[in-house]
Amino acid sequence: MTHSAAVEEHPLLSRVEQALDTIRPYLAADGGNVRVLNITDDMVLQLELLGACGTCPMSPMTLKAGVEESVKKAVPEIRSVEATNATPMEEQPAGQTGHPLPPTPVPTPQF
Repeated sequence: MTHSAAVEEHPLLSRVEQALDTIRPYLAADGGNVRVLNITDDMVLQLELLGACGTCPMSPMTLKAGVEESVKKAVPEIRSVEATNATPMEEQPAGQTGHPLPPTPVPTPQF
């Protein structure tokens, strides 16, 4: 992974990368990945969502429930995780406006 010069010097970077490496296979299975952009003075990890993660309607949930929890468990100094390029819900593809569409009933064959 390529990092900015400032984040490369951060003492937590290697631990953060190790934590991210534990979940990258799951992200990659769906065509995505993450890249560390910054670790702020307030201990906020800023990531860039790559590949399918950048536009996936599940990215906000994956970021909080998967990425943030994994990182915070391994690196408790990190207070939160943000994605700088997550697609806002109002810009998600049609049918993905924050609430799933109801399932379409499937007719039961009559024998």
